[in-house]
Amino acid sequence: MRAPLCLLLLVAHAVGMLALHRRKKQVGTGLGGNCTGCVICSEENGCSTCQQRLFLLIRREGIRQYGKCVHDCPLGFFGIRGQEVNRCKKCGATCDSCFSQDFCIRCKRRFFLHKGKCLPACPPGTLTQQSTRECQEECKLGPWGSWGPCTHDGKTCGATWGLETRVREAGPAGPEEEATCQVQSESRKCRIQRPCLGEKNARQKKGRKDRRQRKDRKLERRPEGRRSQPGLQ
Repeated sequence: MRAPLCLLLLVAHAVGMLALHRRKKQVGTGLGGNCTGCVICSEENGCSTCQQRLFLLIRREGIRQYGKCVHDCPLGFFGIRGQEVNRCKKCGATCDSCFSQDFCIRCKRRFFLHKGKCLPACPPGTLTQQSTRECQEECKLGPWGSWGPCTHDGKTCGATWGLETRVREAGPAGPEEEATCQVQSESRKCRIQRPCLGEKNARQKKGRKDRRQRKDRKLERRPEGRRSQPGLQ
């Protein structure tokens, strides 16, 4: 009686182990709902090894940790590629989004981003941008440039007075600093007193015509006696 009973127990154990092996294999190949992209996975702890190009994200819930394979690390994490496994690591405590452990992209509330660091206040020499929560370098303008040509209505001739302008641009700085600088300009009154080409000849002709008209009017106003000398008949 003992031999058949032992044999029956062995068969039942073998069937149970086979079913367990099949269930673990199915979960490990990614057919389970929480093991997509996994190479090795368990119901208790999720993924422990991911397929190539995927990142292993470990989330902790109390004393328990659970692994998941993702294409991109979520907000608050950054990806590190390794020879055996690619992992998602958590950003710093003051960083909301980061490129690496030492370079933050966006800070959490009450902190300001300055050169990849999250600071409680912007350092001296910078401006606080409340909308983006970033610290930008103060604008440093260069020297004034030379005065431009004296113009009136876009022309450098044909008028007595005009305006000349000069500008003051940003000094040597990076692209972020240049973006905060606004070009300054100033203008002043200047003398032109130069006729445009073609207007000079027209003015000369008009002057000669005016002189002839004035001369003719003077002759018309003279009395008849002054036009001819009397006495010689």
